[in-house]
Amino acid sequence: MLFNRLQEDEYQRKDPLQVRKELVDLEFQVFRMQENIKEISKKNQIIGIDQTKDDKWVIVSAEDNGNQCKIMINDCENPYRGKWDFSIHAEYADENKIHIGDIRGPANKGYGSICMNYLKELARDQNIPYITGDIAERDWDHVERLVHFYEKHNFSVEIDYEEKSGEIVWSE
Repeated sequence: MLFNRLQEDEYQRKDPLQVRKELVDLEFQVFRMQENIKEISKKNQIIGIDQTKDDKWVIVSAEDNGNQCKIMINDCENPYRGKWDFSIHAEYADENKIHIGDIRGPANKGYGSICMNYLKELARDQNIPYITGDIAERDWDHVERLVHFYEKHNFSVEIDYEEKSGEIVWSE
């Protein structure tokens, strides 16, 4: 109840035109979400609906063949055209470990955190205690951002600055 009053107070302070714009945007995102879910579910398993740090709605889906898995995000502002907006590609290294092979998509939208949380949930659901990965020389132009990202998600990060390489490990 207090939360509802706080929200009402927040909206009373906002410009009515801004509130209207936000409601129209939300309505559009929900409509787009419905349409995109229909299309995405034809090919992949829908595993969640989430919000980014900018309060934008996204659809989270997975593709898993038992050897490899992808956790993918599609935003709800654009129509789904058969391609994801962000993804984490990983493989089942053994019965105790998922190894991240690649992270693809734009930075600083919150997509990586959403995908990582779903990847960790997948590991927990399958009783896989470790998620690992490598930081390669190709990542070196954004290595500090990667270190921050992985540490934020409770990974141990070891970087060899001389060799321009690194390893990450998350354990349950």
